[in-house]
Amino acid sequence: MPIFDYRCPACDRTFEMLVRAGDTPPCPHCGRTSLEKLVSAPAAPPQSRELVKQARAQARREGHFSNY
Repeated sequence: MPIFDYRCPACDRTFEMLVRAGDTPPCPHCGRTSLEKLVSAPAAPPQSRELVKQARAQARREGHFSNY
């Protein structure tokens, strides 16, 4: 189940909730169900320590100082 961002026009609050794709949850503050679904920014993929270590080693080989 994805996490969606919603805005309640009645109480003007924004919240996120884990819901099924077709369901619309009630507002946790006022209980209304007429909500606006918002576009949320995707989360960046996590970087493992090994990837960071490899990137720093490559930067060192190429003479870059930004990744030290």
